[in-house]
Amino acid sequence: MSASRTERLLNLLIALLNTRYGLRRSELRQKVYHDTSSSEAAFGRMFERDKSDLRQFGFEVETVMDHGWSSDDPATTRYRIGKESNRLPDVSLTSAECTVLILAAQLWERAALGSAAQDAMLKLRAAGGLTEAELPAGVQPRIKPAGQAFEDVITAMHAQHPVSFTYLAGSTGREEVRTVEPWGLGSRFGQWYLVGFDRGRAARRFFRLSRFTSAVSVLDKDTYARPAGFNVRTELDSLPELPVQSALVDVAAGKLLGLRKRATEVPATEVLPDNALAPEAPGSVPDGGWDRLSVPFRDAEVLGEELASYGPNVVVSAPPELAAAVRRRLKAAADFAASPAPAIAFPDTVPAKRTRKRTSEDQLKRMLQLVPFLVHNQGLHISEVAASFGVTRKELEDDLRILICSGLPEGYPDDLLDIQWEDDHVFITQDLDLNRPVRFTVDEACALLTGLETLNGLPELAEGSALESVTVKLMAAAGEEGLKAGSIAVPQVGPENSANLATIRQAITDGVQLHLTYFSAQRDSMSERDVDPLRLYSLDNTWYFEAHCHSAQGLRNFRLDRIEGLEPNGRKVTEAARPAEGFPVKLFTPNDDDTLVTVELAPQGAGLADDYYAERTSPLPDGGLIAEIRFGSTTWLPMFVAQHGGAVRILAPAEVADAAHEWVIAALSRYGG
Repeated sequence: MSASRTERLLNLLIALLNTRYGLRRSELRQKVYHDTSSSEAAFGRMFERDKSDLRQFGFEVETVMDHGWSSDDPATTRYRIGKESNRLPDVSLTSAECTVLILAAQLWERAALGSAAQDAMLKLRAAGGLTEAELPAGVQPRIKPAGQAFEDVITAMHAQHPVSFTYLAGSTGREEVRTVEPWGLGSRFGQWYLVGFDRGRAARRFFRLSRFTSAVSVLDKDTYARPAGFNVRTELDSLPELPVQSALVDVAAGKLLGLRKRATEVPATEVLPDNALAPEAPGSVPDGGWDRLSVPFRDAEVLGEELASYGPNVVVSAPPELAAAVRRRLKAAADFAASPAPAIAFPDTVPAKRTRKRTSEDQLKRMLQLVPFLVHNQGLHISEVAASFGVTRKELEDDLRILICSGLPEGYPDDLLDIQWEDDHVFITQDLDLNRPVRFTVDEACALLTGLETLNGLPELAEGSALESVTVKLMAAAGEEGLKAGSIAVPQVGPENSANLATIRQAITDGVQLHLTYFSAQRDSMSERDVDPLRLYSLDNTWYFEAHCHSAQGLRNFRLDRIEGLEPNGRKVTEAARPAEGFPVKLFTPNDDDTLVTVELAPQGAGLADDYYAERTSPLPDGGLIAEIRFGSTTWLPMFVAQHGGAVRILAPAEVADAAHEWVIAALSRYGG
């Protein structure tokens, strides 16, 4: 959409909103389009495209027929947009309801629907529905990003486009290309599932996202219709949980304390199962200094991802499908590392984060939110307005310049939008019926309503009436779009260890230190620490707390499920204890003295750039990325590369890349190279 088309659509919208009886097409052609050169057929096609665009922005163009008085008086077609049918209804929220709603929106901070949640909150603020609310320091739940496949499927599902991907079938162990109509996405048993219609098998099927072995291709030239009344939660309730199995793995002596905690040692004299690898086969127990363990698991792919990260410190003896899952990841990582490296080049104007390229459609959508926002927030500083919309001051001023030149067809001074930003404070005195935001889109309704549903897992929120009342209000405001929220089912965020959670929350409230006995998976060791607890937060049902660690003399994040011992030490928190900036808290907090690592991400791993807060990114022709990421420690990066088998490789520094490659090759040699 060109800039001129953006202006034309805005003027067309204003004209159709500000007419009671409707405007004839000839009037629109003359007064809005100023079109005198094209044929009637060409103008008709352009007008139909513009009506379709306005429909995508939430404005339905009504057709009104004036029937003539007689056969000599022909019927006349007029067009208009109803002022109420496309607007977000008034939503009045209490302070407690705003607190709950902000937490629900923040769930999607870096996951899919994050921008949709923020757009929805902007609309509520533009409508004057949000009040000041203080967020609780001890509750900051979030939904864990489920990878690039999740992002792509969400986009296709809401646009009703089929998708294609390569899938590792659990029943056959073979990789197959599937073409699927995505009906819903949901989380069960710690895994994300796609529920949809498999066109190749002409039946409904479930697909685990962790078994996707390629990037998702969206078939945007094709469409489908979701079954009426579909609800992904109901569909996922029919899924049986996989049975518990036992894996035999050989672990280097003194290594992998975390794995040993949930395993049992197998005596050397015990008879191996029939499906164990032969003693002389790759994967058989190495010579000396190794322990054979029995590890319970349900899904070979999930355990395979973990075991692959342990590299040469572990070898799978049984079952064969688990060994194959580990080897496949290691082989993909080795092949990726051995492929020709792309040239490392970043744009001259480097964005702080990986962002989607802004389009003219984004600009028009933003301007339609900007006018009601200014109406309800008169006199804001221009930098504050720009920050609210996540744009630069220049981008905002470009929007404002287009807006002040837009208005009714006749173009008299009183018929134009009147916006002024003298002394850097923005005021609007003429809004031309754009003073209320457009109703929620499907993405926006899903982001807020599924977020509110997720908060039901937190007792301190579910017990109050604010969660229930704000859900009812949002459902009423979302209308039909809210009913489509049934296409997403998010994981529960309730903690497994509520006692530790309560202890930490109380320590944060009282301002007292805690003494930890903590297992570090990266260092594969236990440690004793005194910390000043600052904030609690979660990714799905995995809970963390941010604290000032006196041993490390800095901010650290600790997983609650890795705490072996926890108790107050009787001392008050120190003056040095200050939380990191921003909300929600970041799982990874880069520092200036961290090592700057350049990585290449395959298309299916592109989302890792966001997960690890990449400082610079550069897109590659195949859909992958080159990214610069800061890491406080590089010793665990070989594990990171092996775990994501073929989705990421280190490009620089060279010594880190070499260490990762050697780690993968040494591990792969355990399985025959």
